[in-house]
Amino acid sequence: MPRITATISATGTARRLPDYLAVAALVAGAAFVLLPLVFMVTASFMPALEITHMPYRWLPSRVEWSNFYRAIAGNDGNFVFIRNVMNSLFVAVVVSFTTVMLSSLTGYGLSKFRFKARNIVFMAIMMTMMIPFETIMVPLYMVALNLRLQNSYAGLIVPFMMNAFGVFMMRQYLQTFPTDILDAARIDGTTEPGIFLKIVMVNSGPALASLAILSFRQQWDNLLWPLMVAQDKRLKTIPTYIVSFAEEKFADEGAMMAVAFLASIPVIIMFITLSRYFVGGSAVYSAGKE
Repeated sequence: MPRITATISATGTARRLPDYLAVAALVAGAAFVLLPLVFMVTASFMPALEITHMPYRWLPSRVEWSNFYRAIAGNDGNFVFIRNVMNSLFVAVVVSFTTVMLSSLTGYGLSKFRFKARNIVFMAIMMTMMIPFETIMVPLYMVALNLRLQNSYAGLIVPFMMNAFGVFMMRQYLQTFPTDILDAARIDGTTEPGIFLKIVMVNSGPALASLAILSFRQQWDNLLWPLMVAQDKRLKTIPTYIVSFAEEKFADEGAMMAVAFLASIPVIIMFITLSRYFVGGSAVYSAGKE
């Protein structure tokens, strides 16, 4: 009996070995991803000399609250930080809203309406995903100059009101949407705008929330375009505000880490609040691909 029990125990352990390895790999991956975030949080409370000290001390010898004051006051002490936060929030919210609306409308048309060259149109939209932003950055900037969009909210918003990934995501999801429901609504006399707003949009919550979160995060982190199109300090966004600390002759590492920590709080709160929609939308997206 002892030998039989030992054999069964060894067999069970061997069968569970892949599960243990998978858990270990996930823990290692999570630690690797979270390490920069932990560094940012701890460094925001440290004196500048401790941040650059090697080996790095993960706990500060004393809490340097002045880092947060300098982060909010800025290099020139004009306290433009709040204005830049509101700029980022305004741009990210507007772009998220337009991306969700236009992408869902385009995805709905490409998935539920049959017309000539439908697949060609879809493939043409997908091809734009293969073009790096750096290749169109200068022509796009010249267009913005000619349209007098420089140093304006329109210049920060208009080029990103819609993206190909959003169209792809919504088309994949809406392909799984029951067509019978749409036909029944048409028989009842519901107009096409009514079907889209009252039926399609209402029942696409997870996918719409996922797209909104991704669009918001992308614009919140957008650095290159605001750096080019917005020279006025009052129109700068959070990423460009952080860059201003690195442009100084003597970089203030403590204030830089503090402002990065403050800038990450809204995105973290948004993700935690809408995480269930984000996970649900990811599952829907995967099902749509299949």
